[in-house]
Amino acid sequence: MRLFYTLIILILFQNCSFDNKTGIWKNENIISTKEDTDLFGEFKKLASTQVFFDKIIPISKGFKLEKPKQINNTEWTDVYYNMSNNFENFIYNNTNQILFKSKRISKYKINDLILFEKNNLIVSDQKGNIIIYSIKDKKIISKFNFYKKRFKKIEKKLNLKLENNIIYVSDNLGYFYSYNYKENKVNWAKNYRIPFRSNLKISKNKIFAANVNNNLMILDKKTGSVLKLIPTEENLVQNKFVNNLSQTKDLTLFLNTYGSLYAIKNDKMNINWFLNLNRALDLNTSNLFYSNQIVSNNNNVVVTANQYTYVIDVKTGSIIYKINLTSLIKPLITEKYLFLVSGKNLLISFDLKSGKIIYSYNINQKIAEFLNIKEKEAQIKNIFMANNKILIFLKNSFILKFNINGELEDVQKLPSKINSSPIFIDGSVLFLDFKKKLSIIN
Repeated sequence: MRLFYTLIILILFQNCSFDNKTGIWKNENIISTKEDTDLFGEFKKLASTQVFFDKIIPISKGFKLEKPKQINNTEWTDVYYNMSNNFENFIYNNTNQILFKSKRISKYKINDLILFEKNNLIVSDQKGNIIIYSIKDKKIISKFNFYKKRFKKIEKKLNLKLENNIIYVSDNLGYFYSYNYKENKVNWAKNYRIPFRSNLKISKNKIFAANVNNNLMILDKKTGSVLKLIPTEENLVQNKFVNNLSQTKDLTLFLNTYGSLYAIKNDKMNINWFLNLNRALDLNTSNLFYSNQIVSNNNNVVVTANQYTYVIDVKTGSIIYKINLTSLIKPLITEKYLFLVSGKNLLISFDLKSGKIIYSYNINQKIAEFLNIKEKEAQIKNIFMANNKILIFLKNSFILKFNINGELEDVQKLPSKINSSPIFIDGSVLFLDFKKKLSIIN
C-alpha cells in the first residue's frame, strides 16, 4: 500500500522529478545570490570548530503536544508578521490551487519581505519604489518614489512598517519618512545621514529603529523627531546580519550586530537590562556574529545565534538555558513549545519552560523515507504553523507538512515558484515569484 501511494505521488510530480538534477533536493529555478552565499559562508566558518547537537530523538510513546489556537489572519503589517516576530497557528485552506496570479509588479529587484493591509499588497524595490497592488482591482493602484535623480543609480534598501494606511520607511541612505499611501502624501521626512540597518517597531507614539553604528533611535511617530538615542557597541566587522528588533507589551528587544541583546522600556525609553551574547560565545570584537530574527512572548525571548540557541527571561535578561545548536531559520514558539530547524536539518521540538527535547527528527531522512528515494540535503526557506501542522517551505517551492508531533504527513509542490517570503492571509498563501508576479495559493 505504501509503495502504491509513493508511485501516485511520483506520477503527480512527474514534471518536477526528484532526481539529483531537478527534484526536491535541488533549488530548481532558484537564483542564487552572492548575498546568500556569503551568509552561509560566514556561518560555516564560525561553526566549524564546534560540535552541534545532531541526535535523532523520537517522541515518547503516547505523548501528544497541545495544539495552539488557530488564527484566521487578515493583515501583515510588520515584515516579520507582528510585534513579537513570532508566527501564529494560521488557518490555511490547503487546496494547493492558484486563486490568482498578477502581471509583473516591478521590473526591478523586489524586497523579499512584503506587507498586506486592507486588501492591498505593499512591496518595495531596489530603485526605492513603494508599490501598492490592489487585490480587489487586480492592478497597481499606486507607485511612490521618495528619491531625487541624484540617487537614481544607488540601490535602495528600504525598511518598512505599516500602520493605518501609513508606511514608515527607513533606508540605507540615512533617510526616514512617513508616507500615507491612501492620500499619496509624505507626512514628514528626515535625513539622519547615517544608514539605517534594522527592521522597525512601533509602540504607541514611538518608532524604534537602529542604524549601522548600532545606535537605537526612538522617533516621534507624528513628526520623525528623535525622542532618544541609545548608543550600543559598534561592531567593526559587519556581515549580512542586521540589527533586529522584537517587542512585548512593555519592552522593545534590540539585538545588535556585536551580539548584545538590550531590553528597552517602551514608556520611559531607558535600558531595563542587557546581555552580551558575543562575550558568552567567547568571540572577540573582530569576529562575526550572526542570528536569526529574535522572537518573543510575554515570558521569553529566543535567540538562535551562530553557535548557540538561547532562551532568555524577557523580564530579567537571565539566560534560562542555552542549547548547542544553531539555525538559519527563524524559530516558532507557542505558549509551551519551541520549534526550530537546526543547521543540520533537524526538526526539533522543545519544552519551552525546561528546555527538554520532546523530539528530534532528520528532515532529509524523513523526505527520503516518505518518497522512497535517496537521501540528500533539502534547502529550507521558512517554517510556519498552520492548521495545527508544521509547514516547512523549501527553496524549490516544495512544502513539507509535518503534524505537530513531528511526523511527515505530506509533500506538496506549489503550483508557482516562491521568491519572496510567503505570508498567510485569510486562509491563503501569498508570495512573489521569480518573475515578480503575485501568486495567491488557496
